[in-house]
Amino acid sequence: MSVKWEQLEGSKGKLTFTVPAKQFDKALDQAFKKVVKDIAAPGFRKGKMPRALFERQYGVESLYNDALDFVLPEAYPAALDEAGIDPVAQPALDIEQIGKGEDLIIVAEVAVKPEVTLGDYKGLEVERVEAKVTDEDVEKQLATQLEQHAEMVVKADDAAVENGDTVTIDFEGFANGEAFEGGKAEQYPLEVGSGSFIPGFEEQLVGMKTGEEKEVEVTFPEEYHAAELAGQPATFKVTVHDIKVKQIPELDDELAQDIDPTIETVAELKAKMKENLEENNKAQADGAVQSILIKKAADNAEMDVPAEMVENQIDSMIQNLEQSIQGQGMTMDLYYQFSGQDENTLRESMKEEAEATVRQSLVLEAIAEEEKIEATEEEVNEELAKMGAQFGMEAEQIKEILQGTERIEDDLKMRKTVDFLVENADVKEA
Repeated sequence: MSVKWEQLEGSKGKLTFTVPAKQFDKALDQAFKKVVKDIAAPGFRKGKMPRALFERQYGVESLYNDALDFVLPEAYPAALDEAGIDPVAQPALDIEQIGKGEDLIIVAEVAVKPEVTLGDYKGLEVERVEAKVTDEDVEKQLATQLEQHAEMVVKADDAAVENGDTVTIDFEGFANGEAFEGGKAEQYPLEVGSGSFIPGFEEQLVGMKTGEEKEVEVTFPEEYHAAELAGQPATFKVTVHDIKVKQIPELDDELAQDIDPTIETVAELKAKMKENLEENNKAQADGAVQSILIKKAADNAEMDVPAEMVENQIDSMIQNLEQSIQGQGMTMDLYYQFSGQDENTLRESMKEEAEATVRQSLVLEAIAEEEKIEATEEEVNEELAKMGAQFGMEAEQIKEILQGTERIEDDLKMRKTVDFLVENADVKEA
């Protein structure tokens, strides 16, 4: 197979590769065997139509797409390896020559990682700010813990909804008298006052009682993603099934032990919380220093970030958001409904952050290459041992799940590169 790589503008290139006629003809044979199974030709049992008759009747061209499906999964990666190319997205393929008994010639437009021209990344100045832990901070942390140990108590049937209560409701939305898509849910839990729904919705639930039905009148935001609803009035028919209120427990030594079994008294709990908060503040200060240094190194570098890499990062961000939303018992449709966005506006809002993330990742890779930073075998084995202890698995099992150690090596290399930036920075204490 012959391969030619031609760099185009930016981070695009043209990869031309030739699949020998013999190899493509074999793929045509495979395509015919696949297609003929479903053909019942007069005078022949189903699947037994002769190849010559098939080509006369349907043309050999009818096999091309299936043949490409057989040949490309092997030929395209082989061409990438031979050219030494690392693509960052699916290619745009163009068939330059195709035919039975002929070499198959394919031209692929490929987006690759851009060349990074590093600027200053050593001796960068940064101020380290570590917040001191106060008694008020400890009390806030205690209040959070107590809230997590609170019980949700169902209110009496004659009790009314108040701000902060959690209600279980059915609702269905109507605009111009017609139900609209995504505006209906049953047994939906909602904390009143959380601001989760369209402005004005939750406020009108205050005062309702268990079993009560009510029509809630709202107006969709002007920037709402569905043009037919943007700025329009709507009516939600709401039924309240139950009302729950948080019952915060009193803090005593027994509850303190429930919160943290390693201590015995409230005083010990507060002391340990203060220690943990101090460690957390230190970690946050360290993380802030790292983030600032990475951003400065990225700002000082020059590169042409491929749009494909940004889009891939946005895909990852949306996937993470969807998992988070599902963990809260919500769907993306409802998220779009009540946030006044659609997927396009959400992607656009994520674009700046996604591009910054890609830039920073590319710069860290370039610094690692420049400074010859690598993960040693010993470090990889130590990381495998930590993961094994965490998940109760053998190192070999983890390697099998991860299909090798490449991801671990990359992660360790990036962490070591960040450490390198910190070690070589001018860090001033606030």
